[in-house]
Amino acid sequence: MLLRSLSARLLILTAIFVMLGEVLIFVPSVARFRMTYFENHLAAGELAALALEASPTGRLDRALVNKLLARVGAHGVIVHRLDGMVLMLDNPTPPRPDATIDLTHPSMWGAIRGSLMALSRSGNRVLRVVSPSPAGTGDTVEVLLDEAPLRRELWDFGIRILELSIVLSLITAALVYLNLQWLLVRPMRRITASMMGFREDPEDAARMIVASRRRDEIGMAERELAMMQQAVRQALAERARLAALGTAVTKINHDLRNILATARLVTDSLTESAAPEVRRILPRLIDAIDRAVALCTRTLDFSREGAAPLTRSRFPLLPLIDEIGLGLSAPKDFAVDYTGPPGLEVEADRDQLYRVLSNLARNAFEAGARRLRISAMREKRTIVIGIADDGPGLPPKARENLFRPFFGSARPGGTGLGLAIARELIRAHGGDLVLISSAGVGTTFHITLPAPAAGVAAAISRERVSST
Repeated sequence: MLLRSLSARLLILTAIFVMLGEVLIFVPSVARFRMTYFENHLAAGELAALALEASPTGRLDRALVNKLLARVGAHGVIVHRLDGMVLMLDNPTPPRPDATIDLTHPSMWGAIRGSLMALSRSGNRVLRVVSPSPAGTGDTVEVLLDEAPLRRELWDFGIRILELSIVLSLITAALVYLNLQWLLVRPMRRITASMMGFREDPEDAARMIVASRRRDEIGMAERELAMMQQAVRQALAERARLAALGTAVTKINHDLRNILATARLVTDSLTESAAPEVRRILPRLIDAIDRAVALCTRTLDFSREGAAPLTRSRFPLLPLIDEIGLGLSAPKDFAVDYTGPPGLEVEADRDQLYRVLSNLARNAFEAGARRLRISAMREKRTIVIGIADDGPGLPPKARENLFRPFFGSARPGGTGLGLAIARELIRAHGGDLVLISSAGVGTTFHITLPAPAAGVAAAISRERVSST
């Protein structure tokens, strides 16, 4: 469980990254140590060779030469002077060099490669190291060195670097861990605990998070979570009220529809009356009863749980729009125009799509519009249907609550259920109904529907051509 926590993972990852950084430092450090090792022995060898100049005969006894070479740590030292003089300190039988290292033009990559090869070898080799004088005199210095002492010092240096790296990584990881624990992990645990508690009982206001005053991303997340929890609580409360309303409407709907049916029968019998006053008020009474029946039907449809079942089919859009224009009880000067591909087909529930479009058209002429323009186009995998009217537009309050049932009506006496049901039907198809614009003159809606598969449409077109 410890390794699954975010804090433990941060601690481990921080230690690993610090170790990787130390490894990147270790390689050039070892190469630099090897170069310094050579430079020190070259300088010591050149200084030892100067003892030959102090000798009157230009020679030293064997005991002194051996002592000087032991101090240098070399088998032999040769200094080539610019004037051609050669100073040499060596054993009677110097070993044969196994490799020559020329430091006249040193490079970092060469030093890294040489140090790694020295660490990886075993045994001993004799190295002939050639370099310009470390004192900057212009002389050339050669020394014969054993590689085994160099390897031991390289390993000692590497172990010290490793120990230091471990200590630094642990200290750095601990500091990073404590800071992240305070800045990130603890606030994230608080946010997570609030989310889990809110999920168990969203209606309990005490389970909502109280946002801190932090101005960073954590503070923003806390504020957004608090706003989301508040919105969810309001939505749940509204849903509960609507559920209670739906239950009440379902209970009284049957009796109310029977009462309205009886009233309609009475009004039908009054159509044969010869009284002028009865004939004058009878159409208004019939319209009022029809509106009451329609209101009960819409309310019952919306209160029914779940979306209405869909019967999908492929059909051309243009004939459906023609039916909408003919089926509206609109004024004679109200016109419905279509702009789009005449053969455009959609795959949807034809009756439900007719219901949605007729509702939008009815809202348009009831708001005072005289022309409704319906456009359609295919955009990749989507059919976009635009519905635009030339009416006065929607008031700001109606735009804010447009798709909220019982709140989004734009006319007095409206229930606001029409657009809420229309959006629910379109979303059941996998699309959406959105308001594009309604400022000043005119209102525009867009309906998006999944486009039929192009291959299937082409196959249907070929079948139609072959059948004709």
